[in-house]
Amino acid sequence: MEYFLNELQTTVRDLARGIAEEKVLPVRAELDEKEEFPWAIVREIAASGLYGIAIPEEYGGISGGSFELVLATEQLARVCGGVAVTYAANFLGSDILIDNGSPEQKARFLPDIASGEKLCAFAITEETAGSDAGAVKTTATKTADGYVINGSKRFITNGGDAAIYTIIARTEPGKSARGLSAFIVEKGTPGFSFGRKEKKMGIRTSSTRELLFDDCLIPRENLIGKEGMGFFYAMKLFEKSRPGIGAQALGIAQGAFEAAYAHAKERVQFGEAVLSFQSIQHMLANMAMDIEAARALIYASARTIDSGLQKSGNMESSMSKVFASDMAMRVTTDAVQIMGGVGYMRDYPAEKFMRDAKITQMYEGTNQILRNIIANELKKRY
Repeated sequence: MEYFLNELQTTVRDLARGIAEEKVLPVRAELDEKEEFPWAIVREIAASGLYGIAIPEEYGGISGGSFELVLATEQLARVCGGVAVTYAANFLGSDILIDNGSPEQKARFLPDIASGEKLCAFAITEETAGSDAGAVKTTATKTADGYVINGSKRFITNGGDAAIYTIIARTEPGKSARGLSAFIVEKGTPGFSFGRKEKKMGIRTSSTRELLFDDCLIPRENLIGKEGMGFFYAMKLFEKSRPGIGAQALGIAQGAFEAAYAHAKERVQFGEAVLSFQSIQHMLANMAMDIEAARALIYASARTIDSGLQKSGNMESSMSKVFASDMAMRVTTDAVQIMGGVGYMRDYPAEKFMRDAKITQMYEGTNQILRNIIANELKKRY
């Protein structure tokens, strides 16, 4: 289908696709098997300028938005979901700073993020604060010298490899979500260290680590925006970023579909290619329809959010993430089924697509929680 991309959007899509096919594809299986962080690919993406998509031009970016991020993420995920989320996590880490940071903070941090010189990460999740994001226990206590942070964060994408972290911590113990604030913490700050690197089912080239804070003192100017607004900044961030998770799922599904279709043309059984069997044709037809429907929803939701015409894009962004991630699980499962025994083997990409797809139903809001959000938004609108 024609989505009428402008020159910038076409360039972003083509750059990301070229990197994915030329640089990621040859090492995809090795990165997954070794669970190795893709530094060489990070440098290629940095050289292309794609880390600056959502960052204002005055700080070295290209002043794009959610839609441009969606286009790049989709193309990377079409080859490797782990590389795609490693890339997209920089948006998570920098968005609160872009929207709420002081001019001094932006001038200090954003140019290095835009250039890819320094990776960024976002940290809100904890042992007891997952779907219940307001239950954060990590504290940031104000002192004469700044804020002292104590606690831990769990399942943080780019953890340990990123240099800049946007974290949500509690500044007011008795205020629930209204007691949370947002801070910048730099790698190497005394009292800030990393726990174990998680061993995951999928997206294995992406690093996922625990962040540990033990009397970690940061200067007062590392507070982003106002005290007590951290939870609301985070929710606004997710409203903009969820189409990006949808795009990750979309790319994974597209890659799986292409692998299954190519196999169906080549695999001969009963004297003919399995693509000639109607049962296989119907599976592929359903996969193609689902992928295109998800793409239309994701692109529309990202463009709606970027337009700024709606007070809230929470329902649209949640719909795009839920629909696309559920679709990706169906499509990748069917891809493995179409490929049969070889689809189950690591020598072929289908099983990796299936493993990578699962997490898209879980992070940045489980699909069950997001259905609650969609239902609540429907009550307001109808």
